[in-house]
Amino acid sequence: MAPRCWRWWRWSAWPRIRPPPAGSTQSSHQQFSTQEQTTQICVVGSGPAGFYTAQHLLKHHSRTHVDIYEKQFVPFGLVRFGVAPDHPEVKSYGAEDHQALGIPGEELSGVFSARAFVGWYNGLPENRELVPDLSCDTAVILGQGNVALDVARILLTPLEHLEKTDITEASLGVLRQSQVKTVWIVGRRGPLQVAFTIKELREMIQLPGTRPILDPADFLGLQDRIKEVPRPRKRLTELLLRTATEKPGVEEAARQALASRAWGLRFFRSPQQVLPSPDGRRAAGIRLAITRLEGVGEAARAVPTGDMEDLPCGLVLSSVGYKSRPIDPSVPFDPKRGVIPNMEGRVVDVPGLYCSGWVKQGPTGVITTTMTDSFLTSQTLLQDLEARLLPSGPRPGYSAIKALLSSRGVRPISFSDWEKLDAEEMSRGQGAGKPREKLLDPQEMLRLLGR
Repeated sequence: MAPRCWRWWRWSAWPRIRPPPAGSTQSSHQQFSTQEQTTQICVVGSGPAGFYTAQHLLKHHSRTHVDIYEKQFVPFGLVRFGVAPDHPEVKSYGAEDHQALGIPGEELSGVFSARAFVGWYNGLPENRELVPDLSCDTAVILGQGNVALDVARILLTPLEHLEKTDITEASLGVLRQSQVKTVWIVGRRGPLQVAFTIKELREMIQLPGTRPILDPADFLGLQDRIKEVPRPRKRLTELLLRTATEKPGVEEAARQALASRAWGLRFFRSPQQVLPSPDGRRAAGIRLAITRLEGVGEAARAVPTGDMEDLPCGLVLSSVGYKSRPIDPSVPFDPKRGVIPNMEGRVVDVPGLYCSGWVKQGPTGVITTTMTDSFLTSQTLLQDLEARLLPSGPRPGYSAIKALLSSRGVRPISFSDWEKLDAEEMSRGQGAGKPREKLLDPQEMLRLLGR
C-alpha cells in the first residue's frame, strides 16, 4: 500500500468553520507586520486538535500558510472514526492506542479494545476486518465512561434505528445476527466516580427495547453524600439513584416489561482474568475482584477486599483508557503518560515544535476541551513568533515535502481527492437511506481516484 498524505491550506475545512473574510482585522491580542514574509506552518494530524489549531493560527495571523498532513486516506480523525453513528454530534476518542488490561486471558478470541470496536463500526480501515463474534448472550464492558456507554448502546439499539445512520453496512450485517441480550458495564469504583455524563446515561435508560439493571445496595447512603458535590455530578448521581431505587411509573414499567434486552452497571469490581472456554480459545467469562473505596469523592481509590466473582460472558470489551503513540524517535515522548513532554504546548528541547490535543494533555475531556487546548497551543506559537523566538528566513513549506514524496514514489491524496470520495460515499448512502456509506477499502478508494 502506497504511503499517502493530504494537504489543505489557507483555511480550515472543519464543519461550520469558514475561511476568514478578505480584509478581516486581526485580533487585538496579536499584531503582525504586513511586511513580514509568509509563515509556513505544518500540522500533523487532521483530527479536531489539528484543525482547531490551524483555524486559530489562520484567524489570528493573516500571513500564515498551514499545511495539514494525515496518515489515513480521509480527513477529520475522531469526527469520522470516533463518533457513535447514532450520535453524530457527540465525540468519543482521539488517541491512537488503548490501555491494555494486563491480565491473563486478554489475548483470547472475543476480547477487544473498545477503541478497535468503535473503529470497526465506524469504518476505520485498520479495524474493518475485526468481525466480532456476537453469538453470545452476555457482553461485558470494562470501564464506565462515555465510550463504554456508546459501545453498549450500539450492541443493544434496535437495528431499524441504526440503519438510518452512517454505521457501516458490514457492521450492520454482524449486528443483525447478534445474540447479545445483556450488557454489563463494569467499574472499579462506585456511582460517585463514574466517568460518563448525564446525557449518555439518560439515553441508555430510555433505550428502546431495553431495561436497566442497578443494584439498590450500591447506592445506600449516597443521598446524603451528594449534597456537597458539584452540580453536574449531583444531577448525574440523582438520576442513577432514581433509576436504582424508585419504582417506575405505569408507562415505564410496561415498557420495561416488554424489553427483550437489558444492560446493567456493576460497581466495585476490578478485572483479574478473562476466563477461557473449555477448548482454551475463546472468552467464556471474566473474574472480578470485589473492591472497596479508600478516600472520598473522585479521588477515592479502589482496593481489593479479597473476594472474587466470576461473571459469564462471551464478549469482553476494554474501555479503560486511551493513549497516544510516539510519532518519531526525534520527538520526545513519555510512554508512561502517553504524551509528548511540553510546556504550554512547546515541545521540550525541540524549538519550533508544538503539540495539542490528547498527545499534549493525555486522554481527557471532550471536543470542546480539545478546541480550547488547541487554541492555547496556537496562542503559544503566535507569542513565540511575535517574540521572534522561532527560526527566521524563508521556508519552502509544502514544495520541499512534495519533492521528498516524489523522490520516494509517493503520490499524496489531496483534499480535492477527498471531496471526490466524500461525494461517492454520500451517493452510496442516499441509495440506502443513510447519510453516507463509508468507504472501507483503501485500494477501492485509490481505484475511485483513478490510481
